Amino acid sequence: MASHPFSSLDDFIAQPRVEGVALSPDGRRVVLTIATLRADATGYERALWAVPADGAGTPVRLTRSAKGESSATFTASGDVLFVSARPDADSDGDGDDAGAQLWVLPAAGGEARAVTRLAGGVDGIAAIAADADRLVLTAELLPGADTLEADAALRGLRKQKKVSAILHETYPVRYWDHDLGPAQPHLLALDLDGLVDVLPARTEVGADAAAPASTDDTVSEPGAETTPYPTSLPRPRDLTPNPGRSADTAGAALTPNGRTLVAAMRVSEQRDGRYVIVAIDTETGAQTSLFDEAGVDFEMPVISHDGATLAFTRTVFSMPDAPTDIEVWVAGVDGSNARRIVADWDHWASSLTFDAGDDALIATADSNGRAPIFRLPLDGSRAERLTHDDFAYSAVSVDRASGALVALRSSWVSTPHAVRIDRAGAVTPLASPVAPASVPGTIADVETVAADGARVRGWLMLPEGASDASPAPLLLWIHGGPLNSWNAWSWRWSPALAVARGYAVLLSDPALSTGYGLDFIARGWNSWGAKPYTDLMSITDAVTARGDIDETKTAAMGGSFGGYMANWVAGHTDRFKAIVTHASLWALDQFAATTDNSAYWQRIFTPEAMAEFSPHRHVAKISTPMLVIHGDRDYRVPIGESLRLWSELAEHHAAADGSGIHKFLYFPNENHWVLGPQHAIVWYQTVFAFLDERVHGADWRRPELLG
Repeated sequence: MASHPFSSLDDFIAQPRVEGVALSPDGRRVVLTIATLRADATGYERALWAVPADGAGTPVRLTRSAKGESSATFTASGDVLFVSARPDADSDGDGDDAGAQLWVLPAAGGEARAVTRLAGGVDGIAAIAADADRLVLTAELLPGADTLEADAALRGLRKQKKVSAILHETYPVRYWDHDLGPAQPHLLALDLDGLVDVLPARTEVGADAAAPASTDDTVSEPGAETTPYPTSLPRPRDLTPNPGRSADTAGAALTPNGRTLVAAMRVSEQRDGRYVIVAIDTETGAQTSLFDEAGVDFEMPVISHDGATLAFTRTVFSMPDAPTDIEVWVAGVDGSNARRIVADWDHWASSLTFDAGDDALIATADSNGRAPIFRLPLDGSRAERLTHDDFAYSAVSVDRASGALVALRSSWVSTPHAVRIDRAGAVTPLASPVAPASVPGTIADVETVAADGARVRGWLMLPEGASDASPAPLLLWIHGGPLNSWNAWSWRWSPALAVARGYAVLLSDPALSTGYGLDFIARGWNSWGAKPYTDLMSITDAVTARGDIDETKTAAMGGSFGGYMANWVAGHTDRFKAIVTHASLWALDQFAATTDNSAYWQRIFTPEAMAEFSPHRHVAKISTPMLVIHGDRDYRVPIGESLRLWSELAEHHAAADGSGIHKFLYFPNENHWVLGPQHAIVWYQTVFAFLDERVHGADWRRPELLG
């Protein structure tokens, strides 16, 4: 076996993964969410592990079930909450059709117990109070139900009649990879005071044993009347009756005492929508509007530890003339004295939380191919960068006692892992049940200067042995977004797999990329095929001029916007031996009308630019062999894009018998990313077979699982 897992696709997908991190209220413990491959290798199981927050000690496994656990967080008293579809010993049935529920693992020890029994399950934890045993859940209820019992009855009736139809009365109807409806998102308040003491004990905790026979508290047969919600469990309070899609929030936070939820709620406007900030009384459900402006999104609300200050982002809708900034604002928790802070900070915050002293925000943001942690003072002074390494940070928590931070970090040569950052900026990796993967080859920061004088940079990953005497073939890998940056590890898009097979991989950030300032994004705005394309060609020119790169053996690939750009490249140059286009935009007018969020895409383009920069107009000029890949459950870039691309490639380039140089890999049951481990293997097998054929002249080898 190789010294690293990237030479074997089976070994790669079998690597355990750190997916989440949660810090206890006393700052002493961290709970990690660890994903491991299922025995049948078709998905991942998730479990919770506890590790000390100081970097010492040994990981201890907290949960174990076939259904797995996620969304771990701590209550004010230190109990661990999580969401799981594991069967509840006190409910009926075997749990196979049950939705996920909220569970609690007591801090004092003992077994996990279910906290909810909602017929449609729990989607997640929207917010939790820091100083009170109250939280807010996200869950979906059918629009015809005004109680939890009515929701259970309606769900049972639909199941009994085998009805899957959905009646829509507003736009949108889909989101990324799933249909919206028939249920609507709700925010449910839940009190946990004394919960651990009153919950019934489990006899088979954490195991997927058969559940006992139903009791009077359980739901009866599908389609029949239901019994009342179990009195042994705390009853959730619906804060958003008849919500439509308004509870599709863009962030929510509870005041420390749990009495007020501040949420970024969605307001529907014809085909469009925007987010406003609303305060909700968690006892009565009464709502008070705090921030609401036409053509503006208010998102990511967070509340200070003392409950006095609210922070959030404010973003004016972008239009074709230019992108707009993501502004960081603060106000009183009642919305008073609102003001923008760090106005000269030319970055887009991707997360916000209050520093230990409430005198600053801790933020993450893309920056120059990294994603550091920043401190944003509330007093009007300049932002301060706290981390100075080559990593991307996420999921940041603040230890109020010491001021230290706990976060996940990763890079293209380091898988995600939990770390502690002290006030001086020193970073200490935490203990983990997952050993870091050894990534093959080396990585270097590369850059060039575009024709307009802009600096264009990226990462170049080189295989072992690449040299002037043995140059490596080059794979230009174009990121999606387009408002994105190649700065963090991805288990789904792993250039290390290509490096292990001898390819050099160029991960470039062209115009439209984040982390280089608003002006850099504006260079490609409303003109996707202009500077983003020339930037990519310029940095490819610079890299292929190196002695350790074989300029005669190059290929390009990308997904989503990267797929758009791969299509654009195919119609504008024949310099590459092969092009892989995944989940790609092909005809922009068609895409903008059929995607799950039409209004946004039509708003940011002029009609002239949408026509001028649509790749389908250049199909007749394509001479490079293309591998087209798409999943049918992709609603962000609908399958019609690749179906039309494939049809037009055949129309212009197929031989009389229908054969040609192009290939189409289709996944009927996959989405925008193709996430199933078994399908990811097929994806990589097909991509590498296609590249080897076209770049190296190898014989075509159809992957075995494709028949």
